[in-house]
Amino acid sequence: MRPSEGSDRMVDVGDIALHVVEQGQGLPVVMCHGFPGLWYSWRHQLPVLAAAGYRAIAVDMRGYGRSGRPASPASYDRRHTVADMVGLLDGLGIDEAVFAGHDFGAALVWDLPQWAPGRVKALIQLSVPRMPVSGRPPTEIYARMAEEHFVHVHYFQEEGPADEELGSDPERFLANVFWALSGGYRYLDIWRHPSEDNGYLDVLPEAPPLPWSWLSREEFAYYVDEFRRTGFTGGLNWYRAYDHVWKEKQTRPDEPVTVPTMFLVGERDPVLQMMGSEALKQMGKLVPGLRETHVIDGAGHFVQMEAADEVNAAMTAFLAGLG
Repeated sequence: MRPSEGSDRMVDVGDIALHVVEQGQGLPVVMCHGFPGLWYSWRHQLPVLAAAGYRAIAVDMRGYGRSGRPASPASYDRRHTVADMVGLLDGLGIDEAVFAGHDFGAALVWDLPQWAPGRVKALIQLSVPRMPVSGRPPTEIYARMAEEHFVHVHYFQEEGPADEELGSDPERFLANVFWALSGGYRYLDIWRHPSEDNGYLDVLPEAPPLPWSWLSREEFAYYVDEFRRTGFTGGLNWYRAYDHVWKEKQTRPDEPVTVPTMFLVGERDPVLQMMGSEALKQMGKLVPGLRETHVIDGAGHFVQMEAADEVNAAMTAFLAGLG
């Protein structure tokens, strides 16, 4: 699926414009990708949701694809990213929507019911569970972890090295990171490598040749073309904004998420492997609105691509249950 197969437009949300692709009519479902994603990460969901009677909207998040890419990491804090979503709804003439999030998109979407009250009907969250805010700035935690082994989030903090490394060979990086985070590999094996003298490409496994069961050569080429054009700085700035978001939450603590919520995660997702099953149990306290949790056998981090049929079935069933 390419933009020509859906309604492809730019929406002015204030300081930038966001690129969106949408299909269908009905209850709006806004889908927010993570790293290193694009609106295209939801290509399997768009036509299915449209056929089921929903207005499916996939966004190139701030910093990605055809959307605006501010240079400052501070421009990726909650004040800006929540304003993006509110501005998007306003620009599309939508009062209230269901929001779906994956990876850092899920982290943002968890905050929307509190930060954009009255605009969120329900949540469909993938891969990243709701977690309590840490007592220390995130960069301190990642720096301590990096004393023991390579941590990509720590490596991403300094402006320059990661931007240059990933941007120098987008095709190799994207293939290797997609494979490493998928159900076909155990991502935590990269922790065997030290941080010192290593970049991300030094520690990622070399991916097997495409096509894979969940990613064709043509689909992969779309990602390569987009990131070759844009580079990775916009995407990396979401990581560099972690401390900014943490500071915002010191004066605006998280509130329980009470809107109807469904959570899906691949059984081999490294986020689940790092956090453990306790994270799913703890989420019940943080998300009183949690109705369903799905752990999908064999899938890794990119569950909406790796297990598209299962994710689509769960999403449409949950949406139908909203009434």
